[in-house]
Amino acid sequence: MVATEEGVADWLRLVRGEYLEMPGLSLTKPQVQRLWGLDKPTSEALLRELVHRGFLRLTEKGTYVRAKAA
Repeated sequence: MVATEEGVADWLRLVRGEYLEMPGLSLTKPQVQRLWGLDKPTSEALLRELVHRGFLRLTEKGTYVRAKAA
């Protein structure tokens, strides 16, 4: 269980880091899957968590972008 939690934390850091390094990055769910070689459930869970944390937001066009800093 701990290894799984650590793995998820690693993916969250990686995806977050990519968005921080590339301002303006805008990706769809399928693009996230392809870019990081993730399966659909994993990519959806990561995106959902990053939106929940307020780091990403889903646009009207269906892309994930970095949320505005408060």
